[in-house]
Amino acid sequence: MSDFRRSLPVACLAAVLLAGCAGKPAPAWRNEQFDADSPFQFHSDLPPLMLCELGKRALLSQGYEVDSSAPQSIRGAKHFQPESEYLVQLRLTLVCMPGKEDSMIYANALQTRYELKSSGSSTGLSVTGFGSISLPWPTDKSSLVKVGEETVTDPEFYRRLFTLIDTLQQ
Repeated sequence: MSDFRRSLPVACLAAVLLAGCAGKPAPAWRNEQFDADSPFQFHSDLPPLMLCELGKRALLSQGYEVDSSAPQSIRGAKHFQPESEYLVQLRLTLVCMPGKEDSMIYANALQTRYELKSSGSSTGLSVTGFGSISLPWPTDKSSLVKVGEETVTDPEFYRRLFTLIDTLQQ
């Protein structure tokens, strides 16, 4: 048997393995920069509690449902339905902390996408001595299924939020 014929299966296996690796996305943490100039923070001369209160008012003024159980950590959520089969939830978390010379508010937005999925069901019938049979049962069960989730990283989104908070303190 020639060397070519012996190495052909090994080469094919290597090609299949490389093709499988090529389809895998790169880990997200590789692109993480940890820049000091972050769009997720805003500085203010106000005390942290007052700053978070303004953040809560900003979210409420834009139609967010707000959980105000922790005065220095505000969580807000808003739902969007761009199409009848899709739902998008935007959750915002605001955390207010004292700094060396001023206060800071940190914001993080998480967008979750849901899709309406339909599922049918089947019913089984088992009779001793004859076996079992499974019949489709016509039902229209639809449920929302999470299809994606990502942190909003757009600096313009956070700039608009912080501009509104800044406007409310005047």
